[in-house]
Amino acid sequence: MSLKNRMSLLIVVDSLIVFFSIFVGYFLLYPYVDIFQNQFLLASALTIFIAHHAFAMYYGLYRKVWEYASIGELSSIVKAVSLSILAIGLVQYFYRGDILLRALAITWMLHVLLIGGSRLSWRMMRDKRFKHNGKELERTMIVGAGKAGTLVARQLLNNPENDLLPVLFVDDDKNKQGLDIYNVRVVDGGTKDIAAIAEDNHIERIIIAIPSLNKQDSAELIKNCMDTGIKTQTIPLIEDIMTGKVSVTDIQDVKIEDLLGREEVKLDMNKIADQLTDKTILVTGAGGSIGSEICRQIARFGPKQLLLLGHGENSIYLIDMEIRKAIGSDTEVIPLIADIQDRNRIMAIMNEYQPDVVYHAAAHKHVPLMEGNPMEAVKNNIYGTKNVAEAAHMSGIKNFVMVSTDKAVNPPNVMGASKRFAEMIVQNLAKRSETTFVAVRFGNVLGSRGSVIPLFKKQIAVGGPITVTHPDMSRYFMTIPEASRLVVQAGTLARGGEVFVLDMGEPVKIVDLAKNLIRLSGYSEEDIQINFSGIRPGEKMYEELLNTDEIQSKQIFPKIFVGKAAPISSGEISMLLNLLPSLNEKELKETLLSVANRKSVSTDSKEKINI
Repeated sequence: MSLKNRMSLLIVVDSLIVFFSIFVGYFLLYPYVDIFQNQFLLASALTIFIAHHAFAMYYGLYRKVWEYASIGELSSIVKAVSLSILAIGLVQYFYRGDILLRALAITWMLHVLLIGGSRLSWRMMRDKRFKHNGKELERTMIVGAGKAGTLVARQLLNNPENDLLPVLFVDDDKNKQGLDIYNVRVVDGGTKDIAAIAEDNHIERIIIAIPSLNKQDSAELIKNCMDTGIKTQTIPLIEDIMTGKVSVTDIQDVKIEDLLGREEVKLDMNKIADQLTDKTILVTGAGGSIGSEICRQIARFGPKQLLLLGHGENSIYLIDMEIRKAIGSDTEVIPLIADIQDRNRIMAIMNEYQPDVVYHAAAHKHVPLMEGNPMEAVKNNIYGTKNVAEAAHMSGIKNFVMVSTDKAVNPPNVMGASKRFAEMIVQNLAKRSETTFVAVRFGNVLGSRGSVIPLFKKQIAVGGPITVTHPDMSRYFMTIPEASRLVVQAGTLARGGEVFVLDMGEPVKIVDLAKNLIRLSGYSEEDIQINFSGIRPGEKMYEELLNTDEIQSKQIFPKIFVGKAAPISSGEISMLLNLLPSLNEKELKETLLSVANRKSVSTDSKEKINI
């Protein structure tokens, strides 16, 4: 029932109760008196009629949602009735000098019982309707009254096991507003009115059922729904529904990546297939967040062999088991436990398997940890990359793709500097090798190991607080699948020596990420506090994807740019590689930062290397 019709019904019911109650009360006291011939009684009835409606409007008796009537609502009824009886008592006293106390007392009781009873009947009807097998059902708003929304409503109404009951649709199509779909009303007002509609109708769950909505508009709609403080869910992506991976009625919780508003990347499937299908592919760091996702993306293209190389046996075991279940029998999956710092082992693997493409994702990437352990960053990120890259060169591998980071741009920290140094090694090899070398830079990846999302989730799980370094700290973010797809795509675009940069969209404030995650977890900022701990050693307030002199505005592929990052000479790199092991921690940091930021580096022989 619409709000307007419900209000009209309540006014009519109240009018009948109020007008005739005083006659009923007087009749109970004086059954032989012709009550309808009593002019004084008639005047009293008209007076109480006017007084009641005035006080009813004042206390909002016609604006309340009586399906949720409780002590507060009944208190409003008692106040409105008592004041209207008091008003008629005063009128009676001034009209004829006395008050029909007993009649008014009975009238008061009738008003409270009948008006209160009429309201409680709404609650009783609601309790009957909103329970199934003794289980309370949640009042659910479905956003989108198209095919997907109607399918969701039908599934919820026909499935006795669910806890949700659709009570209304919200849709921006004015032609649908006012219609009933499976007896569920499409209310007046569109998505911009969601907060008001949800409050007026005591909504307890919101389901967004517009799978064809683009990512940016979808993110905005999700944020509007989340701002209501009501648990918000979505249905799957339209492509997943079309391919049969999931059903339209597979309702899922909103994920933090849904709030990024990033459109899915469209890959050049033919080029990727030419590079990967029936080929031998090696992925280093295959057990890591990015490396494992690169393996999943590669597996789709049916390589002849997929070599999973990593140092941690447990992570390699897990990705090995996962890929074997998902991949066809024509692909041989080979797990390899190896440390990229072990030059002989890496050389032996390259010579034995002769991969066609190498994706180098193995690296130490945690900024504060590498700041405290700079030599480990050098050994893994620099010498490890050198080992893998030179092994690929010496074995005549066709393509080599290095996964890099935005932290390699103007780095103030050891991790970023070590990755920039690694880029330079790869770029120099590209000048003299038959192997096509390329590096791919991108920013933070949501949900990767060591990222803020898993940390925030753990902090929320124990009741907070969430620790954020600075209120203005911002980072670029993308999802693990998107980053991995673009890495695979970039490998097909390489000509040799490029530093590709992925389009990361707009930077996101870390504190905003924390706030959204709190809401997605079903809490408010009052429940989970945010504490600011201060910037950690080596951290930047914001990240860059290219240096100012590296910027090249033209995209060579949607979401992929090519930078102009210039390396130092091979002779200078060789001299630095020989120098680094002899430096103490302070000298090591200074040297790395000087190299990465293209400054002069002093050597023990008092010579300077010009970067």
